[in-house]
Amino acid sequence: MDGNNALEIARKTIDLWVKKNKRYEPETYPQEFNENRGVFVTIETHPKGQLRGCIGFAEPIYPFIKALQEASISASTQDPRFPPIGKDELDKITVEVSILTKPELIKIRVPEDYVKAVKIGEDGLIVRYGYRSGLLLPQVATDYKWDSREFLEQACMKAGLEPDTWLNKDVEVLKFQSHIFSEKEPGRI
Repeated sequence: MDGNNALEIARKTIDLWVKKNKRYEPETYPQEFNENRGVFVTIETHPKGQLRGCIGFAEPIYPFIKALQEASISASTQDPRFPPIGKDELDKITVEVSILTKPELIKIRVPEDYVKAVKIGEDGLIVRYGYRSGLLLPQVATDYKWDSREFLEQACMKAGLEPDTWLNKDVEVLKFQSHIFSEKEPGRI
């Protein structure tokens, strides 16, 4: 997957949407962008690296190009944790695109086996229990220096569950990998 092209499309989508409330439609893009893929777009302040928005699709339910555009717009204007990005912020943010593999159910004998099954720095997690679900990208565990147990606990809390819910035999834990592409500084790959 052409990550630099994806990053360029994400940046142009954010810029055009924030400036003119118009959707960026690239004239050309790689054929592989028509394949269904999961994607997350993360926006951080520059140079501090504080989260400013992060939205995406864990499951490959849309063609990558559509998922990328929707995630870019949503991360910049609809993340409920933050106000929409303003025009004056566009040169003060960096964009990151995480292209996901399809989530796979982790098969274990007993819940404690999840600790060994999760690879920090490689796996992202989705925890599902009842109608609740929480997702954390692989880089989150690395950024916060969590071990596997802490990562599982944090994924549960992201779902609005108690930290030790992953020990319940009815919980589903899925893992996925991510290819990450980031701007070095605002608007520059």
